[in-house]
Amino acid sequence: MAESPDQKQYGASNIQVLEGLEAVRKRPAMYIGDVGVRGLHHLVYEVVDNSIDEALAGYCDRIYVTIHADGSVSVRDNGRGIPVDLHPKEKRSALEVVMTTLHAGGKFDKDTYKVSGGLHGVGVSCVNALSTKLEATVWKNDAVWQQTYGIGIPEAPVEKIRAMTNDEANGTLVRFWPDESIFQVTEFRFDTLADRLRELAYLNRQVTITITDERESENLVEEYHFEGGIIEFVDYLDESRSPIHEQTIYIADEDAEVPVEMAMRYNDGYTENVLSFVNNINTHEGGTHVSGFRRALTRTLKNHADKNGLLKNVKLDLSGDDFREGITVVLSVKVAEPQFEGQTKTKLGNSEVQGAVESLVSEKLSEWLEDHPKETKRIVDKVVLAAQARHAARRARELVQRKNAFSSGGLPGKLADCSSRKAEECEIYLVEGDSAGGSAKQARDRHFQAILPLRGKILNVEKARLDKILANEEIKNIVTALGTGLGVGDYDFDPEKLRYHKIIVMTDADVDGAHIRTLLLTFLYRQMRTLVENGYVYVALPPLYKAKKGKQERYCWNDDQLKEAITELGGDDGKKVTIQRYKGLGEMNPDQLWDTTMNPSTRMLQQVTIEDAAAVDRIFSTLMGDAVEPRRKFIERNAKYATIDV
Repeated sequence: MAESPDQKQYGASNIQVLEGLEAVRKRPAMYIGDVGVRGLHHLVYEVVDNSIDEALAGYCDRIYVTIHADGSVSVRDNGRGIPVDLHPKEKRSALEVVMTTLHAGGKFDKDTYKVSGGLHGVGVSCVNALSTKLEATVWKNDAVWQQTYGIGIPEAPVEKIRAMTNDEANGTLVRFWPDESIFQVTEFRFDTLADRLRELAYLNRQVTITITDERESENLVEEYHFEGGIIEFVDYLDESRSPIHEQTIYIADEDAEVPVEMAMRYNDGYTENVLSFVNNINTHEGGTHVSGFRRALTRTLKNHADKNGLLKNVKLDLSGDDFREGITVVLSVKVAEPQFEGQTKTKLGNSEVQGAVESLVSEKLSEWLEDHPKETKRIVDKVVLAAQARHAARRARELVQRKNAFSSGGLPGKLADCSSRKAEECEIYLVEGDSAGGSAKQARDRHFQAILPLRGKILNVEKARLDKILANEEIKNIVTALGTGLGVGDYDFDPEKLRYHKIIVMTDADVDGAHIRTLLLTFLYRQMRTLVENGYVYVALPPLYKAKKGKQERYCWNDDQLKEAITELGGDDGKKVTIQRYKGLGEMNPDQLWDTTMNPSTRMLQQVTIEDAAAVDRIFSTLMGDAVEPRRKFIERNAKYATIDV
C-alpha cells in the first residue's frame, strides 16, 4: 500500500525528546494539576512540603512564608539545609541537582526521611521549571550558599556568598517568581495559602508557621502554632456547631509501625465530616485508613451500646451512616511507603493501614466509652435519632417511587429536557425563578441543554435531617432530573446514572441570587459530593453590564472590563455610551442570554472544585449553620471581596 504524503512526513525527526525540565514546561498540568489558581498555589505547597519533611524528621520547627510586593513568594525554614557539596554521581552541587532534576532528593532515601509528602521528588524542580526566576539560599557548613535559576536553568554555579554569623541557624530559603506565560493568573491569594499553612500547623504541632503579605501598605502577618494539634483542629472545624459532648476524643499511637493520630467529636449537625491525611497529604477520597476507622467506630459503639442495654427498646436496624451522622473527625497516619490510587494522591491503598487503624481505634474508643457513660448515652441517642430519620426517609422515598417521581418515566413537569441522551454532552441549568427559566428555555440549544426552573429558595440542608430534605419539592425535582438518586443514607446513589455531565447553577447577580446559589451548592456538596469531586458542577457567570453606543455593544463581567469598553466605544471621555446594569437574568431577552451565558463558545463558567476539604466544610458550616458570631466574623473579613449589589 502506497504511503500518503502525510504518512511520509512522519519520521524520526517528528519524535520529540524533552530533556530535563522541558517536559514540565511543555505539560505543566501533568505535574501540578492545572495552570489556574489551584496550580499557582500548589507551587508554594511543594516548597513548604520540603520544610515539613524536615520537621517530620525532627530537624525543623520554624517555617516562614512571605508573599512579596513584587509578586514572588519565599519559603524559609530552619532545617538542616539542602546539601551543597558535590554530588558523587552528577559531579555538581547537590543543591543544583535537587533544583533542576526530576525525581531527585532525599525522599527516596529512608535513612534521610522515614515519611514524606510532596510530589515524590519532582516538587521543587517543578517549581523551578515554572518560574521565570528562582533563588535558592542555603545556610549550611558555617556558610551561606546561593544559586539563581531562570526557567529552571542555573545562571551560574552554586556560590558561597559569605560566612554564617553566630546568630544564624542552618536552613533553606527558596524564593520564586511564577512564569506569566505558563499560569493564567500569577497573583497569590493570602487566604488560600493561609488555609493550607494553618492545616499543616494543626497536623504538625511541633512546628510554628508564619505567613506574611507584604503587598499591602501595612504588612499582614499571621502565625500558626497549635500545642493541641489535631484536637484544636476539630475545635476549629466545629466552631459553628454545638458539641453533644465537651471533651474531644483523642486516640494516638505515634510509636507504632504505622503511626496513627485521630481526634473526633459529635455535634448537633447531620453531616459526616471525616478529614483524612497521609503524611500531611489530604486524602479527600479516603482509602484504607478511613475504612479502618469507620469499621472500628460502628462495631465498637454498637457492641458497647448492646452490652450496656442502651438499645434494648430500639426496634430499628442501625447502619454505619447512623453512627457517623454529626461527627467531625481528623485522622492522620504516617506511612513509610504509601500507595495511592491514581495520580492525584487522594485515596490510600495500603491494606496494612486498615488493620492498624481499626485495631487502635477499637481498643482506645472502647476504653473512652467505658470511662464516659453520660457522653456515650448522648452519642447513642443521637445514633438512634439518625436511624429513625433514615427509616422515615426510606418510607417517604418508597411512597414517592410508587408515584413514579424517582423513576425514569417521571421527570419533573417543569424540566425542559434536552433531546440528546449522551450524558457526556448534556448539561442542565438550575435556574432561579420561572421568569428566567422561561427566557432560558427560549435561549437554549434543545439538543444538549436542559432547563430546570426553581421556585424560591430551596431548603438549607445544613440544618435539616434526611427525611426533611426529601420532603422538599424543589430538592426532589433536582434529584429526579439528575437521575443519580440521593447521595446519603441508603439511597443507592449512583453517579454512573447521572444524566448530565454539566450541572450549571444560574442565578441573578444580586443578594437573593447569591443566597440561592449558596443553598444549591450546599445541597450538592453535602448530599451529592461525588458530583462536585468529579467536576460536574459549575456556576454560570452572567455579565454585570452592557455598554452600548449606536449598534456597537460590549458585555462586561467586571468594572475593569466596563472601563475598557467605555474607552473603546466612546474614547477617553466615554461620551454617548449607555450602560445597562443587569441585576437579574429576567432583564435579558433570550438572544442576550444565549450570547452571554449559555453559548459554549462565548459564555463564562466557573467550575466548582474542592481544593481544601477542611476550608470548604468550615465555610459551609459557618455560612449555613446556626451560630451567628462565626458568620459575622466571616462576613466582616470577606466583605471586601463581594461583587454583588446590595
